[in-house]
Amino acid sequence: MLGLGFLPSLAQDAPAVWEVGTEPAFPPFEMKDEATGDLIGFDIDLMKAIGAAAGREVKFISLPFDGLIPALQSKTLDAAISGMTITAERAQTIDFSRPYFKAGLAIAVKEDDEAIKSFEDLAGKRIAVQIGTTGADQAAQVEGATVSTFDAAPLALQELLNGRVDAVVNDLPVTLFAITEANLQGIKIIGELLTEEYYGIALPQGSEDAAAINTALGQLIQDGTYADIYRQWFQADPPELPEVAPALSSGTATGLNWAQLFRNLLRGAWVTIILTVLSFFFGLIGGALVAFALISPVKPLRLLCRIYVDFFRGTPMLVQLFMIYFGLPALFQGLGFDISFNRLFAAVLALSLNVAAYLAEILRGGIQSIDRGQWEAGESLAMNPIETMRYVIFPQAFRRILPPLGNEFITLIKDTSLAAVIGFEELFRQGQLTVATTYRAFEVYLAVAVVYLVMTSLASIVFKRMEAYMDPINRTKTVKPEPITPVAST
Repeated sequence: MLGLGFLPSLAQDAPAVWEVGTEPAFPPFEMKDEATGDLIGFDIDLMKAIGAAAGREVKFISLPFDGLIPALQSKTLDAAISGMTITAERAQTIDFSRPYFKAGLAIAVKEDDEAIKSFEDLAGKRIAVQIGTTGADQAAQVEGATVSTFDAAPLALQELLNGRVDAVVNDLPVTLFAITEANLQGIKIIGELLTEEYYGIALPQGSEDAAAINTALGQLIQDGTYADIYRQWFQADPPELPEVAPALSSGTATGLNWAQLFRNLLRGAWVTIILTVLSFFFGLIGGALVAFALISPVKPLRLLCRIYVDFFRGTPMLVQLFMIYFGLPALFQGLGFDISFNRLFAAVLALSLNVAAYLAEILRGGIQSIDRGQWEAGESLAMNPIETMRYVIFPQAFRRILPPLGNEFITLIKDTSLAAVIGFEELFRQGQLTVATTYRAFEVYLAVAVVYLVMTSLASIVFKRMEAYMDPINRTKTVKPEPITPVAST
C-alpha cells in the first residue's frame, strides 16, 4: 500500500504528452528515415525542441495532409506540424502558432520545356498539385488548366517525370529537396516565387497549448536553437519571422455550398459508375478465361493462372494501382522507352486485373460444384465439351455464382475510391476536394457515404431481381396455367 501512495505524485511529475499530427511525405520537413524508419525532418526537429523547451513530451501521429485539419477540428490531435501555410481561410476553423518558416510556391517543369516560363504560361496546361495545399488553390485560378490532385507532393513530381502533366505547383523548399537530395533528374524550377507564405503549427480552436507553444518557439528563435536547426536542413541562415502572419489580416473561409456539393458528388458518382462498369466487364471476361484455365488439363497453364490469382488476391489493390500507374512508366523510361499510361486506362487495368482474380475463383468454384453426371448427360446427347459447358453446365453454375458476383460488384463500387490516389476525381475525391476548401469534414463525408449507399443499394436490388428471375422454382410459380377448354359432347 505504501508504494501505491507514490502513484499520484509520479503522475503529476510526468510531462504531459502532445499528440502532434504530421504527414511523413513532405521532405525535408517531415519524412521517414530509410535506415531506422523514424520520423525526421525540419518540422520534426523543431517540434521536438519546442516540446523540450515547454517541458512536454511529443508523440507524432502520421496522417494524410487533408486529414490534419478535420482531426484538429474534432480535437483528436493537440497540434499539427506539416508545412501548413497560415491562411485566413484555415484560421476560421483552427488556430495557428506564430510563423515558424517563410516559404513560397514555385513552378516545376521538365528541363526541356521552354514553353512555360511564368505563371501566366500555365493557362491551358496540365498541372499536378497536392490536395488541400495553397498550391492547389493557386492552380485552380489558372484559366483553362487541367488540375490533377495527389495525396503527396512526391506523387505530383512523379507525374511530371512520367510526362503526364506539364508542370507542378508546389512549395519551393520541397521541390528543391526532391531535385537535389532525391536525385530527380530532368526537372527544373522556373520563374520567381508565386507567393510569399508562412508556415505555422496548427492547433484546435481555443487550444490551451497555444501560449506554451508560442512561448517555446519564441525562446528557440531568441537563443539561436531555431537557427541551428534551420542551417542543418537548409544550409543557410533563417530569414526574419513576424510574430503574426500577414495572411491573417484578411480573408474569410469558404462556406459549404450544398448545391455545388451535390453537383460535384453527382459528377464524381458518374465517374465511379464508369470505372465500376468497365472494370467489372473486363474483369468478368478475364476471370472467365482464368477460371477455364484453372480447370484445364494443361498443368503449366494452371500453374501460371494460379500464380496470377494468388498475386492479385494477396497484394493490396492500392499497391497494384501504384505499380501500374507510377511504377511501370518509370521502369520503361529507365529502360529508354517513353511510355506512360492514360489515367483511365491505368485505373481500369488495375481494377480489372484485381477483380478478375476474385471472379476467376468464384467462376471456378461454381463450375466445379455441378455434379459430374451433368457432363455425362451432355455426352449422352452427343454434345462436345464446349456445347456441354455452354448449354448444360454454365447455366446451372451461373445461377449459383450470381450472389457472389453481386457481392464483388458492390465491393468494386467502393474500391473505385482507391483511384483517387492517382488523381481520379471520382466520388470520394470530389468529397476530399470540397473538404480541402470548406473544412466541413463531417457533413461532406456523410453526403459522400449516402451517395455510395444509394449506388450499392441499387446494385443490390438489380442482382436480387436477377437471382429471382433465374430461379427456376420462382419462375414456375409465376407461370399461370392455361385454362382447360371443355370438350363439347356429341
